[in-house]
Amino acid sequence: MTVKVLIVDDSALMRKLFTQLFEKEGFIVQVARNGEEALTKAVEFEPDCITLDINMPVMDGMTCLAMLKKLYPCPIIMVSSLTQKGATITLEALALGASDFVLKTGGTVSRDISDLEAPLINKIHALAKTGKPQRPTIKPPPVVTQKVVRHKTSVPFEVVLIGVSTGGPKKLEHLVANLSPAFPVPIVISQHMPASFTSALAKRLDGISPLNVVEVNAKMPIKAGNVYLAKGDADLAFSKVGGEVSARPVPSSPSFLWHPSVDRMVDSALNCYKPLSMLCVQLTGMGCDGVAAMSKAFKEGATTIAESEATSVVFGMPKELIEAGCASFVLDSPKVASKLNALCR
Repeated sequence: MTVKVLIVDDSALMRKLFTQLFEKEGFIVQVARNGEEALTKAVEFEPDCITLDINMPVMDGMTCLAMLKKLYPCPIIMVSSLTQKGATITLEALALGASDFVLKTGGTVSRDISDLEAPLINKIHALAKTGKPQRPTIKPPPVVTQKVVRHKTSVPFEVVLIGVSTGGPKKLEHLVANLSPAFPVPIVISQHMPASFTSALAKRLDGISPLNVVEVNAKMPIKAGNVYLAKGDADLAFSKVGGEVSARPVPSSPSFLWHPSVDRMVDSALNCYKPLSMLCVQLTGMGCDGVAAMSKAFKEGATTIAESEATSVVFGMPKELIEAGCASFVLDSPKVASKLNALCR
């Protein structure tokens, strides 16, 4: 499959650097200098993916995004700056339907894009596949019998662990907004994201959830009625003193490819919780982060939920868990919150 990419950026330098990078990868490329030009080019060029700058004259990226989703819906990667303002706007873009984002190195314009080359290329490859018609569907495995029996014995859950990457913020918004106000189990989330973005995301989720949502930026006790979001550019680790479990940010480990690491979070939880009391959820995302630790937890008695292919922005992380035969339930993302409410009541 030859991938077609439309670059939308008001910076001639960024258009040049991105064009060189994409053509080297074998992509077919066209460029647009602003949002208005992007609307015309999108319809004419029919790209598989669009990279969209946020700050542009004539028509800014947010306005262009909203119009593109109606005029020519395809995967869109926002090109953002690593600032608190940039994080807030980017999260708004993701809520409007953008698939993912990358960060401009050194601010709005830079001659060095080496830091974002690999992640940008990987994201385009992954997202471009989502537009292919009639993708093979992986059939959900049957619900494991021992899981059904275990639920009937009313063994209470003590923690819900959620792993998510590409497309995650919008999924998390729907999930936390639809939890029961009396949800009795603490929820801990690892969303692959930079530090300034997880802080902004926690505030955004807190504003729409009946539960208290906080970023784990220091050691804090894990208690019911709260949703804990792992701090970006770090990993999350659990510890237990007496009967109280706490979580804290720890330096990201080179042993794991993505951060905050889902595998490291779940592995750490296994040291503090009995597997039977753990409910693990694997949502949309590239790669396989989380599958090793969640599979281990599942085989020791944990219950797991994997998002279906039908609703995944990128069917990577949940697909790996399903293919490993370690998904207790396979659900469309809009049904995950109601399943959590039912399992944890």
